[in-house]
Amino acid sequence: MPEYGRHVQQMIDHCLTIEDRDERNACARVIVDTICRLNPQLRTNPEWRAKLWDHLAIMSNFQLDIDYPTEPVSPETLNSRPERVEIPQHFISKRVYGANILKLIDTAIAMPQGDADRAELELLIANHMKKLLMAENPEVATDKRVFADLAQLSQGHILFNAEETHLREFEILEAPTQNKKKRRHR
Repeated sequence: MPEYGRHVQQMIDHCLTIEDRDERNACARVIVDTICRLNPQLRTNPEWRAKLWDHLAIMSNFQLDIDYPTEPVSPETLNSRPERVEIPQHFISKRVYGANILKLIDTAIAMPQGDADRAELELLIANHMKKLLMAENPEVATDKRVFADLAQLSQGHILFNAEETHLREFEILEAPTQNKKKRRHR
């Protein structure tokens, strides 16, 4: 471990050559105390002592036969790879709307037909879909297109008539430009 330097490594190599177990234990305690004095920032970790003893075991290539105060890390756990995390893969036919719209549509479909809350949720979903479509491509963001996409995503469970229902009109605002002049420091 380069952060401890070659002198600490030489101390560990010397400790490996000591034959008396009690002397080896005393030498290991002195090495850990030296490491602690060289790097006082290690004390911020709540388990800093156990970490230093683990570093001692690692720097000795796990050959140091001493009485560790805690169980040191094993070479198998040190070199093992973490388990692969599976990322859920789900296909979204209209990626511009995202997976949350699909969850909202499923929630609306699960509500009873003719419920006022369901009708309000359906209208909110359609307005949100139009807003998302406006952000992606304003030229094609029409009520008719949103209603067709909503019917497709809901598999025909949510239907709107484009002549009877009108969605909100959204404006596209340009991002403000920063015209700040840099000040010259004298």
